[in-house]
Amino acid sequence: MSEPKRHDPVPSRQPAAGGIGARAMAARAGNMPFGHELNPEQREAVETLDGPVLVLAGAGTGKTRVLTTRIAHILTLGRAHPSQILAVTFTNKAARQMKERVGTMVGHVVEGMPWMGTFHSIGVKILRRHAELVGLKSDFTILDVDDQVRLMKQLLEAEKLDEKRWPARMLAGLIDGWKNRGLTPDQVPAGEAASFANGKGRKLYQAYQDRLKTLNAADFGDLLLECIRLFRQHPDVLRQYQSRFKFILVDEYQDTNVAQYLWLRLLSQSAPSPSPASPLRGSAPSPTGGEGEESARHTPLPSPLVGEGGSPERSEGEPGEGVSLEDTWDAPEKSAPHPDPLPASGEREQAASGAREQKNICCVGDDDQSIYGWRGAEVDNILRFDHDFPGAKVIRLERNYRSTGHILAAASQLIAHNEGRLGKTLRTEDEDGEKVQVTGAWDSEEEARAIGEEIEGLQRAARERGEDHPLDEIAILVRASFQMREFEDRFIQLGLPYRVIGGPRFYERAEIRDALAYLRVIAQPADDLAFERIVNTPKRGLGDATVQMLHDYARKQRIPMTEAADRISATDEMKPKARGALRGLMDNFARWREQKDKLPHTELAEIVLDESGYTEMWQKDRSADAAGRLENLKELVKSMEQFENLQGFLEHISLVMDTDRGEQEQSVNIMTLHSAKGLEFDTVFLPGWEEGLFPHQRSLDDQGRAGLEEERRLAHVGLTRARRRAKIYFAANRRIHGLWTSNVPSRFLDELPEQHVEVKEAAGGTGGFGMSGYGPSRFDEMGAFGSSYSTPGWQRAQARKGKGGFSENGAPYGKTGRRGGPDGDTPDGVFDQRDEYDEDGHGGTTASPLPLGERDRERGGRAHGAARAPKRAPLTIEGELIAKSTGTASAYAVGDRVFHLKFGNGNVTAVDGNKLTIRFDKAGEKRVVDSFVERV
Repeated sequence: MSEPKRHDPVPSRQPAAGGIGARAMAARAGNMPFGHELNPEQREAVETLDGPVLVLAGAGTGKTRVLTTRIAHILTLGRAHPSQILAVTFTNKAARQMKERVGTMVGHVVEGMPWMGTFHSIGVKILRRHAELVGLKSDFTILDVDDQVRLMKQLLEAEKLDEKRWPARMLAGLIDGWKNRGLTPDQVPAGEAASFANGKGRKLYQAYQDRLKTLNAADFGDLLLECIRLFRQHPDVLRQYQSRFKFILVDEYQDTNVAQYLWLRLLSQSAPSPSPASPLRGSAPSPTGGEGEESARHTPLPSPLVGEGGSPERSEGEPGEGVSLEDTWDAPEKSAPHPDPLPASGEREQAASGAREQKNICCVGDDDQSIYGWRGAEVDNILRFDHDFPGAKVIRLERNYRSTGHILAAASQLIAHNEGRLGKTLRTEDEDGEKVQVTGAWDSEEEARAIGEEIEGLQRAARERGEDHPLDEIAILVRASFQMREFEDRFIQLGLPYRVIGGPRFYERAEIRDALAYLRVIAQPADDLAFERIVNTPKRGLGDATVQMLHDYARKQRIPMTEAADRISATDEMKPKARGALRGLMDNFARWREQKDKLPHTELAEIVLDESGYTEMWQKDRSADAAGRLENLKELVKSMEQFENLQGFLEHISLVMDTDRGEQEQSVNIMTLHSAKGLEFDTVFLPGWEEGLFPHQRSLDDQGRAGLEEERRLAHVGLTRARRRAKIYFAANRRIHGLWTSNVPSRFLDELPEQHVEVKEAAGGTGGFGMSGYGPSRFDEMGAFGSSYSTPGWQRAQARKGKGGFSENGAPYGKTGRRGGPDGDTPDGVFDQRDEYDEDGHGGTTASPLPLGERDRERGGRAHGAARAPKRAPLTIEGELIAKSTGTASAYAVGDRVFHLKFGNGNVTAVDGNKLTIRFDKAGEKRVVDSFVERV
């Protein structure tokens, strides 16, 4: 096929300075119909259309308005057709909002913008057009995470690798991390390749990529990696897209990773001549279309909080090979404590050398809000914009339209302690408002209680002024998800509606439901739903067929599934491996039930999670959220301490899970700081500002100064979410990783400006820092227990006095309605919480566990018969008594001829209750349940 006729390109031209065209354009721009609300900096960012532009947009400065108005301005001036604008966002939601806002300015012309979307949605559109050039077909499949893991398990099995030692999810994380950094299998540094399966990491990566091509599939990382390879190996395709896009706009540029950076850099150059003398490094194709000499050298780059595969836990890889960061980037002030490979200086320097004319690219972002290093984002991409694009114009948007003066001043001085930033100072022309409030609490329970009371106080004060403070405009932003549990429990007690954004509520999380299912089966063996949930969690080889067998037998015999499992696992009905696994599980449950009345329920829960293998399952899981799930399990065990026994805890959980609400109901928002980016609220509570939690110790250990600076950026994001009030809390005592720790306030508190901060005592006068030197202890004044609060929660508690609640002086009631310990006296400040259920089933409310010594004495008394729990009546289901024996007497006798669906014909040789020993004609001797056979 002959080559299409090529024409010499006509050079583009701008109107001559001072000419009619230039004057007409200036007059048209001056009458921009949608620009009258822009401030001078915003207007400059919108009207500066030629060349590279970096818009440093601080929090609340109108970043989205600038981006959308700029697109509308380009279209209004006729500088480009809608199809000649590439607008890249990070989420589909942001892309939809951008298109809607541009549409309101310029009308339906926005529908002709096919290149507005996320990095990956645009990448897949390009790949489908040129799939054959990267070894795919245009209808290729995009694999999800489960499919990727399943494929990697096959590869590990083919290499005869132990999947328990080298989990498939860990390999998936490594490969995803390499793809986020733009590394093909041959580019992975030897040190990193050796970190998995004794050096087989690179080989497995290559085998995985080969398998994807065979399956005509790509994973999420390939959508950009294969685009980069396409552009490098086929310069004609690259030139096609470089010529197509006259304007490139990028939102949230500070969150780009290395692959996204490379993808943008390739597209952001004007189409070069096809001369082979000056190709991009690694892009010169071989005569056969091969990759040629690809860039194998990489410069080390500090990567805050990013481990392999985006894991927030640690960086697994070894330092990359090549030139040092200081030599390559001319940035001696930047150190690289944890280097990551990035294409070497050749591509950066050549692309930025000025040999090519720069495209009209505009990147909007905020280096002070780069908080996603743990998933591969490189803040250095925005810090080096003017180096990568010589002559770039940097426009700072510093006027904030969201927060009050005190909040902005506090946030600006805090972030000023970061060295790795371009620098800007947020300001507002509005009132100063309330100062940032800092409050200390004794422990995390008091922290939750104080915040709950303050929320009620805000609503009450608003009502007194004849106003309203909607719950939707209140947010609690935590550093780690395990902090949410105490707020959820407290709000349920107060009857305060809440919602968890960015994930399920604490007791609705999968790992919590699994753990609760184990405890429910221990407390109530007839709980079939709980048993079915965990019978094969973690994996025990008990598949759907086994569960169906248990279901069928349990329904036929009208017994719980646990009893059905006990009976069937004592026979030969199942295959030996499955039978052994089921027998082991039932033996575990029997042992745990024996320990239930002998051990504290918190200790029992830890034993169950360990011996069942559930904790080990998450310890081996190398996904990014595995560490958080383990923290949640520890938080669950901690939450059990305030209940005297397992039954009381499970009853509380059933009430918690039953509290449902309509989606339209106003609710307090609870979320992590990472989830809050882009949102804003009138009042923001920031609990947990303590060393080790915020800044998080793992960030400091793994990334050093880079990790600290990202944590400080996260604090800046938290403060700037608040419009009117920002309230910071910290606790002197908090349990982290299962251990109580005495905490010191976060270093970030000392970095706040004193003139913009107010230090406030915790509600109720329980500041709780007497022993730590931060204020009076709540035990210094015992009258605190008799304080009368005016909050609705306290009033409801007062209304319940005498019913297992509090006495007139605020002391808790004991079983006899008076304070008393074993000798009739309880030391001041110690609650006597030993209420038991009476023989008639009634009893007081338990609010917290016994002190450790009293719990031991209590258990000792029970062990010697001093205090026995009431006997429970036999359990019945649908009116029929559940037998405690192995079963009723069988209708079969020794010598009977019977038929079994699986084993065939045989003769009964022994009878034990409802279990038969049968010598089958072909299968030999087996033990079966009599309901599985019939007479011949």
